[in-house]
Amino acid sequence: MKYFLIALIVTTFVMTGCKTTDDPDNPFQTMKDYLIANAMDVPDVLDAWITSASAVGDSATGTAAGYYVIDIRGAADFALGHIDGAVNTTLDNVVNEAANAGGDPILVVCYSGQSAGHATVALRLSGYANAKVLKWGMSGWHSDFDKWTSKCASPAVGDANWTNDPVAADMDYDDPTFTSDKTDGAEILAERVDALLAGGFKGVDGTDVLANPGNYFINNYWPQADVDTYGHIAGAHRILPLTLAGNEYKKLDPSQTVVTYCWTGQTSSMMTAYLTVLGYDAKSLKNGVNSLIYSELQGHKW
Repeated sequence: MKYFLIALIVTTFVMTGCKTTDDPDNPFQTMKDYLIANAMDVPDVLDAWITSASAVGDSATGTAAGYYVIDIRGAADFALGHIDGAVNTTLDNVVNEAANAGGDPILVVCYSGQSAGHATVALRLSGYANAKVLKWGMSGWHSDFDKWTSKCASPAVGDANWTNDPVAADMDYDDPTFTSDKTDGAEILAERVDALLAGGFKGVDGTDVLANPGNYFINNYWPQADVDTYGHIAGAHRILPLTLAGNEYKKLDPSQTVVTYCWTGQTSSMMTAYLTVLGYDAKSLKNGVNSLIYSELQGHKW
């Protein structure tokens, strides 16, 4: 009887002390497990997510052949011109609109290819794995809609906060946290996607980050060779790859605003949307380094 009671106490302690993947006190872990198990880790969602106007456009008809085109620009701009056959909706309604695609691949269109990144992450996390961003947005479709040229600049050239020093050292942080009354991974994910879309595009001007790098946790989302070539914003990290399964996400500080930057702000928009779903306060550096060191770039330029 004594041994039986000891075994019972130990079993009770283990069962109450360990968190399961359906633990209502840890919705992040439940959602993380669900994302990994259902091929929705970061590399899965950021796989073949973009296509260009030259690849899909039909100049004879003005269409994006084979795609259900969702244009998330403002209604007034849509009325001035759009891809033939496109439907106009808002970012927060994009998942609802996708239900009308009838199984066709979805092409999301915005002004510059950045807000469309948020929409495409939301769609891919909602079961529309074939959703893509139109590269450069409508700016890449026709010169009449160019929103890019005016954004290309080089204020970081010669600035003390643009450096060739080694990137910041990494360490592991706690997981991000959020509240949910759901215990099912799919339901938690749907709730987080809704929160992403309701929050709108999460961007920050490059000049603000350059002037105040200490206000942010900055991740330079480049290969190391490019960091060696161009330098980086002072204090930036380089966390790449960044996955759930490999736990690299733990190198992001959830207590700070996490700014991701890339070349044009399109990849960083995708990453920012994903991090927002995970519970981070995340921002995408608008227009990427095309807005900071445009004159120095040897590629990846508008």
